Amino acid sequence: MTLDAIDKKLLFLLQSDSKKTTKELSLKLNLSVTAVYERIKKLEREGIIDKYIVLVNRNKIEKGFVVFCHLKLMQHTKEFISQFEKEVVQLDEVLECFHVSGDYDYILKICLKDMQEYREFMVTKLTTLQHIGSTHSTFMIGEVKNTTAYIL
Repeated sequence: MTLDAIDKKLLFLLQSDSKKTTKELSLKLNLSVTAVYERIKKLEREGIIDKYIVLVNRNKIEKGFVVFCHLKLMQHTKEFISQFEKEVVQLDEVLECFHVSGDYDYILKICLKDMQEYREFMVTKLTTLQHIGSTHSTFMIGEVKNTTAYIL
């Protein structure tokens, strides 16, 4: 599907605040409420709008300690990769997991309360996963940019 300028502006507005009503959006886009509604439905049907979510302030829920854990598997067999991925998605503390190229095989973004909770997570959960060869942890000092919005 090719996006026109109005679709792009609509997506920008929805990414900024998905709770805006179709009436509010129609005023910003100079379209009728029905036209905005139909465009949103089309974007949903085409899978461009994947889902609507709430972003939670991790500091307000005591999950402000952010760790990027670089992880190597013992081997790169299909079985090891498949088993690891199946197990890591079950860990609630892991918000994101990327299979990457380079010195490590995966990078995990882990959010917890503090260093003690991270230590407990490492000892009781992460290191119990099969086929892990090594890990390297990097701790967030400060957040410079954090967005979920794509500019089209």
